[in-house]
Amino acid sequence: MSRSIIVVAGVLECGGRLLIGQRLKGDRHGLKWEFPGGKVEPGETPKDALKRELREELGIDAQIGPEIARYEQCVTGRPPLVLLFHRVESYEGDPQPRTFQQILWERPEALPDYDFLDGDLDFIRRLARGRVRLTGYRYR
Repeated sequence: MSRSIIVVAGVLECGGRLLIGQRLKGDRHGLKWEFPGGKVEPGETPKDALKRELREELGIDAQIGPEIARYEQCVTGRPPLVLLFHRVESYEGDPQPRTFQQILWERPEALPDYDFLDGDLDFIRRLARGRVRLTGYRYR
């Protein structure tokens, strides 16, 4: 059995809007939308990995908060993917699209209008319906 790949994503909120990024055109899944983050490397905790990824992708120094959602995605012929979503409690710096085509702040209810990666779809549907508590530890 293949070992799972753990991917962590950050949920940054400002004024009721969430930060999303559009992948670069030439990247795998180019122009799809996602929450910033990436793979957890060997020896890293998910929070450490997310802090590193947010520095690399957005140029910010983030304080990572609680896990707010977790999903497992299985695709035939690939190792299972475990997706962890963490609330970002605070950050220093102005987010820049260092590794994205563009970034923007969007209302949760508008997220289903974007072409998100498959792994994010259930999470954004829950966000859009108000079923994820960004200040809590788990979705309802």
